[in-house]
Parts: sequence; structure tokens; C-alpha cells
Amino acid sequence: MAYKIGDRIRQYREKKHYTQKEFAEKIGVSNSRVSNWEQGINRPDVDILKSICEALEVSPSELLDVRLDPGEFSEHEKQLIKSYRMKADLQKAVDILLDLKQPRST
Repeated sequence: MAYKIGDRIRQYREKKHYTQKEFAEKIGVSNSRVSNWEQGINRPDVDILKSICEALEVSPSELLDVRLDPGEFSEHEKQLIKSYRMKADLQKAVDILLDLKQPRST
């Protein structure tokens, strides 16, 4: 069985212009391990996903290709998201409180 996460890892790695070796060094694994992921031979362990997402500057949802249906949000959650988006001056404080890292601009 080929794992599709490898295709997304390769896509995001190439977008950042990292070689497999450079990417492997950034996340602390061997080059062959990254190669195996990208070939679909195996997939990364859950405990390395955070490092992968940080190095590639993508969210776990993007990396795993998980899309939330807007219908899955409660009215309260929708209101929170809307308020967050409208109050740019408070976004940094909320991000700090929630320990969220902002992706760097490229």
C-alpha cells in the first residue's frame, strides 16, 4: 500500500527548495527515511509530524489533506473565527495565549 502523505511532503519540500538531505537534517531524521516517505514505502510517525509541519511551514491539516466541513463548526466556533479575523490587533495576543506559531512569510 502506497501512502499518499509522501506526495504532499515532497510537494511542500520542493516548494521550500529543500533537498531531501536538507529537509532530513532540519527534522532530525535520515535522508533514506524521507525518501521512503516520499516513495510511499512507509509514512512518518505521529511524533515527527510537528517537526515536519514546522520545517515545511504548513499546518497539519494541509500536510494530512484534512478538510473540515464548515457545517462541523458550532455557531460559537464560527463566531470565534469571525471575531478573530476582524480583530487584527488582538490576533497576536490570542496566538500567544494558545501557543500558536505564525508561519513565516516567504
